[in-house]
Amino acid sequence: MENRQSNSGYILNTSGNLVGLCFIALTSLKLFKLPVESFIDDITAAALVLFMASCLLSFLSLRGKSSQIKRYELVAEYAFLSGLVLIFIMTILVTYNVVE
Repeated sequence: MENRQSNSGYILNTSGNLVGLCFIALTSLKLFKLPVESFIDDITAAALVLFMASCLLSFLSLRGKSSQIKRYELVAEYAFLSGLVLIFIMTILVTYNVVE
């Protein structure tokens, strides 16, 4: 059997910080009124939802029943990774002005 240490606490802490980053990014996009704001706004909003889901699921894995802990943590990890990929795409689009 696999003896794997739980990452839920790390995921909860990091995704909570990245939720704040997404809020700052959305606010900045609204303030600077970038010409591609609707597309980048959508990506940022999707990342925000994924990080919120990751926070919720990692919290549930910390407090859940033993039969559900691994499932919650696995889905939280995938949501977290998906959010990171979206932030990476958003950063590339903003930095290099790919979409204009």
